[in-house]
Amino acid sequence: MAVREQASVPIPNNMKKVFAHLITLCLVLPVSLAVFAQQPKPQKPATPATTEQGQEKPEIINVRRVRLPITVTDKKGQLVSGLTQSDFLIMEDKVPQQIDSFTSEENNNLPLYVGVLMDTSPSTAGKLKFEQESAMNFIQTVVRPRKDRVLFATFDDQVTLRQDFTDRLELLDRAVFAVKATGKQTALYDAIWQFCDEKMRSAQGRRSLVIITDGDDTYSRADINDAIDIAQRTETTLFAISTKAGLSGAVPGVEAGTVKDQGDKGLERLCAETGGIAFFTGDMLALERSFSKIARELRSQYLITYKPTNDRYDGSYRRVEVQLTGGRQNLRLRTKRGYKAVSDSVNAK
Repeated sequence: MAVREQASVPIPNNMKKVFAHLITLCLVLPVSLAVFAQQPKPQKPATPATTEQGQEKPEIINVRRVRLPITVTDKKGQLVSGLTQSDFLIMEDKVPQQIDSFTSEENNNLPLYVGVLMDTSPSTAGKLKFEQESAMNFIQTVVRPRKDRVLFATFDDQVTLRQDFTDRLELLDRAVFAVKATGKQTALYDAIWQFCDEKMRSAQGRRSLVIITDGDDTYSRADINDAIDIAQRTETTLFAISTKAGLSGAVPGVEAGTVKDQGDKGLERLCAETGGIAFFTGDMLALERSFSKIARELRSQYLITYKPTNDRYDGSYRRVEVQLTGGRQNLRLRTKRGYKAVSDSVNAK
């Protein structure tokens, strides 16, 4: 039986290309798999923390620098200039600290952010106009246009922002003299807490609150310790002017700055713990002088920053002490007395 020869069937060109690709793939794939197996496995990205609404929380890295505005005076209360970094020794919990930066009073060009808080409780009704005039004179003295910023607020049973930070004197003038009515109570500590927390912590400069009041706190949810804590944490210096004497000069000892009662002692403590000073006025001239002294002091402060050697955020209170070296013990200085070591977000500029 004759064998039947199978006819050769030509392979189309497109099929030849397919076969060629298959052969190449069979040769290359084992090599590729071997190379991939040798590569380190990529790290799994960390799952970001989220809020209750499912939004991603930003990562916050705190590097704490403590900033100390320092006022130096002689025995007569006159401001002292010309000191250098080597004249200061910084102690935190009795441990010496390394000064990171030093700015003399001559070169202290950081902008001022000053909040003027005026008591409008019922007892201020007879003094309101003069307090307004004195406050506005202070604002005009302290503001450098296009550099410094002032906000004006009032407090009674309500805490009211009348004018946010601005260097426009006409806006501040309008806000100050627009106050006509008084409230029912005195929420001093709430006012300090609110403006330190909401306004001062983000201010890019030196921060101070100037408080004009004639009475004790009668209405706040916060207490004096809360007010001191937030002022220290936001690096805000508190100044207070007490008009409790009625601006008549009729109360003996008040003109000389005598602390008269428990409310006055509270004002003195607020200011002393944050590096400021309290004035107890006995007449209208004394009120104007108090404003003038605050304005000069804000222009004459030294500024020191340091990174604490104890960098733990454990909630403990850190006591700060500043000393003068080189036989200058006859001079007096004021700065904040400490701070609570908690993780907080404060603009460090």
